[in-house]
Amino acid sequence: MSAPESATASAFENGTARPRPTRSHRGWSLRDIMLIVVLGVVAGFLYWALVQAWAWLSVLAGPLGDLTQHVLLGGWLLVSPIAVAIVRRPFAGVAAEILASVIEVVFLGSAVGPLLFVAAGIQGIGSELPFALTRYRRYGWLQYALSGALGAGFVFFFSAFRSGWYGTDLFWIRLVVQVLSGIVLGGLLAKPIVSAVARTGVVDNFAIGRDRAARAE
Repeated sequence: MSAPESATASAFENGTARPRPTRSHRGWSLRDIMLIVVLGVVAGFLYWALVQAWAWLSVLAGPLGDLTQHVLLGGWLLVSPIAVAIVRRPFAGVAAEILASVIEVVFLGSAVGPLLFVAAGIQGIGSELPFALTRYRRYGWLQYALSGALGAGFVFFFSAFRSGWYGTDLFWIRLVVQVLSGIVLGGLLAKPIVSAVARTGVVDNFAIGRDRAARAE
């Protein structure tokens, strides 16, 4: 890639380039669907591993162990912005999150059970919303940060209802910690991951690759 092409692609990734619609492949393809399935499966196993880490961390944290779930919550949001950024199709993030929850519940025996499907759908909607509002055309740091914040925030209120956190002394502390975790682990972290994957060329045949090529012309 030449220097002007590289600068253009970088500006686009940072959300500073003027967005232009991709000229073709506007609908879902079988390749898109297969990628979402793969991302969902991989995320399901990673999320399950994160649950094990959370269990250990909560023990080590002693009296503050109950708050560790909010510290790590952003990690359970990561697949949604990655899926959206690569495929750039409506509901890509929601579908990837729900598929990850299916892996956790059906194949890995998550103790949360089917309610995890609901939580995954809620956090997927929150995570995808900032990209959807730009019609899937902007992928700067702001969109990633908002993705993590809204994903973590939306699912917090569902979890608060299930766990009886409303009216408790730690309600606002839980919410702030969870949203901050969402911004860092579930939003901002996704951007360098997506950029690193894009640089390998393995997603050149997806919307992210076509958009980069179109802007380099």
